[in-house]
Amino acid sequence: MTEAEFLPLFDQYRPMVYGLALSYIRSPQDAEDVCQEMFLTLLEKPPAPGKERPWLARVAVNRCRDLLTSPWRRRRENDDTALERLTFETPEEAGLFAALGALSPDSRALLHLRYYEGFTPVPHHRPGALRPALPGQTTTQEEA
Repeated sequence: MTEAEFLPLFDQYRPMVYGLALSYIRSPQDAEDVCQEMFLTLLEKPPAPGKERPWLARVAVNRCRDLLTSPWRRRRENDDTALERLTFETPEEAGLFAALGALSPDSRALLHLRYYEGFTPVPHHRPGALRPALPGQTTTQEEA
């Protein structure tokens, strides 16, 4: 992948990857690390053209899972002060972020992908599987 091909993808998908990682692992520093790793991997081993968005989401979730189960992370002291320093535009957003923190990482990732990134459920795949929404596509009650 050339720099000219990479830079637009980085600009377009960096917020999605960072937001997904932050919702999953709830650490701004670790989310930045996951984001950097994902784009290095994209640069070195790109997916098929047009498949970058679902590929980045899937690989980012897998990397977050690996990070949460790593012995290094379990030994590292948990830094809750980083979460306390996050700022939100409204008190409702802060409350929502706190409420989402009570969910499992997989549930947070699923909600983030569905409601922030526009991925839709895939009815014929395993429960919790998501795919990107197509332009102009709406979901039906059966899919939700």
